[in-house]
Amino acid sequence: MDWYIKALRNYIGFGGRARRKEYWMFILVNLVLSVVLGILDNMLGLHISKDKGVLTTVYGVFIFLPYWAVQFRRLHDTDRSAWWLLLLLIPIVGWLIILAFNCQNGTPGANKFGSDPKAMDTRLIRE
Repeated sequence: MDWYIKALRNYIGFGGRARRKEYWMFILVNLVLSVVLGILDNMLGLHISKDKGVLTTVYGVFIFLPYWAVQFRRLHDTDRSAWWLLLLLIPIVGWLIILAFNCQNGTPGANKFGSDPKAMDTRLIRE
């Protein structure tokens, strides 16, 4: 949950780098919360339209900026510009390429987007 809170606190931080762990923990908690809110929408009958619930829609609006910020930072960790996200406009192939980028290790050491967050985290643990 700490990784999720960390990403939320940095919701307008489109610069810098995000570790794989930060990104995937954010995605996991986001998925769990979306499912829980979807179930609550169905149980309480809170529907905007046939398929959209009130709680999930409000949560989707709330999480929009933090999601894109952590996605930008994740690409920066692999030493790629956020312009690579334009691949998402290509169905399936573009999505798979971005998924592959998100699964890769970050660049060890500093890159043009900042210092290595993994090295910084291990340094903090040792102290």
